Amino acid sequence: MSLNGKVAIVTGSGQGLGLAYARELARQGAAVVINDVNAETAAQAVAQVKADGGRATSVVVPVGTTDAAKALLAGAVDAFGRLDILVTNAGILRDKSLLNMTDEDFDLVINVHLKGTFTCVREAFAYFKENNVQGRIITIGSPTGQRGNFGQTNYAAAKAGIVGMVRTWALEMKKAGVTVNSVIPVAATAMTKTVPYFQKAVEAEERGEDMPAFFRHDLGFGTADDVAGLIAFLASDEAADITGQAIGAGGDRLQVWTHPTAATTEYRDGGWSYEALQENAATLFSKETLQTYGEEFLPLPAELQPEPAKTR
Repeated sequence: MSLNGKVAIVTGSGQGLGLAYARELARQGAAVVINDVNAETAAQAVAQVKADGGRATSVVVPVGTTDAAKALLAGAVDAFGRLDILVTNAGILRDKSLLNMTDEDFDLVINVHLKGTFTCVREAFAYFKENNVQGRIITIGSPTGQRGNFGQTNYAAAKAGIVGMVRTWALEMKKAGVTVNSVIPVAATAMTKTVPYFQKAVEAEERGEDMPAFFRHDLGFGTADDVAGLIAFLASDEAADITGQAIGAGGDRLQVWTHPTAATTEYRDGGWSYEALQENAATLFSKETLQTYGEEFLPLPAELQPEPAKTR
């Protein structure tokens, strides 16, 4: 097993995607620290990992503060003697359109996703440097952070910010031999179960059947287990040369996302004044030049159309 002797923290791993990541890391030989805000949920996750034949402990704490990050690190070292891998998966949603989003809605999401990633990575990297560990840090991004999504101002800001931090950290951690990447999962979650577009995919998963090929291949949408293999691989010694990347995984699809780069470049002697921009706007900002935003799903085949809601 390629992760034998390694120790991993997975934040937000009591259930869902995080639990899938923790179980796969354990299957590959790592001891794992489960994290959740609910003690019963965390205990059940630990039991699942142990039932799989793995080693696990839990730290029940809400991610976000430095104290929480320190508690997670202490939990790993106290239980297993070291830390090698950090996966920052913890997160919450407070979806609302801009004019309906409160300061609290914004701050809560930023605190868990963005600040929680920052505090946990800072603690882990300090430990890695102090103990000469060529560690692995895997953050979790989102298609929303890459492309935007209606009603998710807070979440988009957090997830885009995480990828921005990853690029910076890759520069800062390179000399220490520590890698840091962001995984962009596209998988069935509690949230997608409420979206009619995914009805047939979710129903297939709940029956224990393979999702239709349209979802897995054409849309790149799958189960949590479809993402877990990438998490474990990036945590391994084989991934020592992969850092600073945003890598998407879902269904049968794997994607390496480009870093933001200029789509067009134009020069003008003396610079671009207001008048010069007015004069050249049609060329500079044409339909072919301007970039798209948000995600548009492919049309569903007829046989995968959601069934109308039943009425009493």
